[in-house]
Amino acid sequence: MLDVIGIKEAQFVKYLYDFCRKSADHDGKSVIVVGLDGDYLRRSFGPVLDIILLPDSVIKLIARCELFSQRAFFTLRKTKETQAELIGGADVYMLVCWQHYVKGLVIIEAARIVLESWKICSELYLEAAPLI
Repeated sequence: MLDVIGIKEAQFVKYLYDFCRKSADHDGKSVIVVGLDGDYLRRSFGPVLDIILLPDSVIKLIARCELFSQRAFFTLRKTKETQAELIGGADVYMLVCWQHYVKGLVIIEAARIVLESWKICSELYLEAAPLI
């Protein structure tokens, strides 16, 4: 019989709250939950935050910023996809501190504006090209 239950990628577990509550309160199990509590836009992601009041202890693990040695609480998405669930590793996400998260969002938005203006300019050039 198991005394400890481990749940990995808990942000994708649909009935996380009910399962954890029943396993701990009624079955006497120790439940270890590992998962993301927020998405790349710092919004609540999945059911992990729903269970925050259930345990007698919570440990939030923190990474290191990939650009500086400060604590990294956030992930900066390096791609243009906007859906909430996007599976990927270092090719898609970068662990960053608050300072680099905010600066990264500004840089990404500025790059998007520049690229969009280049696209408009190239479209105008292509429209005018037959006249040349």
